[in-house]
Amino acid sequence: MTQQPFAEVAETHSAVVYFAGDRAFKLKKPVKLGFLDFSTRQARAAACARESELNRRFAPDVYLGVAEVRAPDGQICDHLVVMRRMPPGRRLSALIKAGEQTGPAVRQVARMLAAQHATADRGSQISQQGSRDTVRQRWHDNLDEVRATARGDLVSDADIDEAARLADRFLAGRQPLFDARMQSGHIVDGHGDLLAGDIFCLDDGPRILDCLDFDDQLRWLDGIDDAAFLAMDLEQLGAGDLAEQFTRWYSEYSGDQAPAALRHHYVAYRAIVRAKVACIRARQGDIPAAGEARHLVATALRHLRAGSVTLVMVGGPPGTGKSTLAGAIADRLGFTVLSSDRVRAELAGLAPGEHGAVAYGTGIYTQSWTEQTYATMVARAADLLALGESVILDATWRSAQHRAAAAEAADRAAADLVQLRCTTPSRVAAGRVGSRAAGVSDATPEIAVRLAAEEAPWPGAVAIDTSASQEAGVPNPDPVHLALAAIRPHGPEHVWRPVRPYMAPD
Repeated sequence: MTQQPFAEVAETHSAVVYFAGDRAFKLKKPVKLGFLDFSTRQARAAACARESELNRRFAPDVYLGVAEVRAPDGQICDHLVVMRRMPPGRRLSALIKAGEQTGPAVRQVARMLAAQHATADRGSQISQQGSRDTVRQRWHDNLDEVRATARGDLVSDADIDEAARLADRFLAGRQPLFDARMQSGHIVDGHGDLLAGDIFCLDDGPRILDCLDFDDQLRWLDGIDDAAFLAMDLEQLGAGDLAEQFTRWYSEYSGDQAPAALRHHYVAYRAIVRAKVACIRARQGDIPAAGEARHLVATALRHLRAGSVTLVMVGGPPGTGKSTLAGAIADRLGFTVLSSDRVRAELAGLAPGEHGAVAYGTGIYTQSWTEQTYATMVARAADLLALGESVILDATWRSAQHRAAAAEAADRAAADLVQLRCTTPSRVAAGRVGSRAAGVSDATPEIAVRLAAEEAPWPGAVAIDTSASQEAGVPNPDPVHLALAAIRPHGPEHVWRPVRPYMAPD
């Protein structure tokens, strides 16, 4: 192992850090930038004290306090943040690039972050920074800066426009989600700038450094947003699996079961924030930063698409495999399934597994019962969509009126609508209905025939053949694959991992 030199100097846009032995001393530059003002000694003193105070929440044994710089005559002329010096080779980013095992350390970071969030300051002023309108404004501000700096050549205007459209669409239908996050105390005084380069993995546990200290409002954020910054950074380092696992660990330790769509949304937002910085660096002459900016915007688009709130209607006559397909899609995408059979039984007061089999069109299968069943199912779906949960509605959908009601609910919630109609040869469907085990469906082969005959045309649906028949010895395409392609046409259905990690040119 290469021994680090006794003394070193590092410089940023706002500070100079002097390393000597086992200590690091940070001196604020006397600068006045758009987002900070260190132009007076008093301002620098206050900034040093604030930096030390805030960062001691995460690393109390690293941030040792504030020292005075005195002139030969004893007068105080400046101030320093005094820190314990960290070994650069133990940065999480360096360990990942070196191919070291970092899972245990990242799990500890997730636990530490969740613990800090549990005791973090909260309040109405802090919560307001997690409101939907505030998040939307931050999106617009950052995208405007990306556009102005990229000038169409670093990053295409079309990609920026698409990111803006997808972010706005998500936010438009999610007012109840953001209200619930605020009311439940999920908006906290967090870290605000959680990057792998500022995490040091020591033998006695990780140390998290360098929280955002120059603007309180930017540090007041949803806990999921705070965690998303590191998830995004891990993904950019090529550790997509670790990024996804980190979000799961954070969810486990925090008890925050936020919808996947919200996690994707905040990872996308953090990618745009970093893309803005990369564009600025590129304009300052950092050539690899241009490719990094494009890669970050592509990451944002992937997560925005993966997090699109979606209503999937899976329909078809009995025996066509719609419930099987709905379950398979839910397993792959984590969507919530609402079944008309289960809703109908619940409304009738039937216990799980109890049947309400009656003659066709009677009992709980009269027109009025059917109308109530579909109205209840669609209303429940609308509530879930507003909370960021994607939903699969499993029903026959033989009525064009019922389909229109579902489509209207998706439109009100600014959710994508995907309609899938399961098909299979009638003999296959009849065989399935006749041989199926006891379940929530009361359909018989005779009822299945009548329902199929009464189905209204469904021109907006994608036909999914669920049979295993072969023509010329070639089996039908996998129905789950076809359904996933219809739901997520831009790529794999679960998009945490980049196609490849960004590699700067040599």
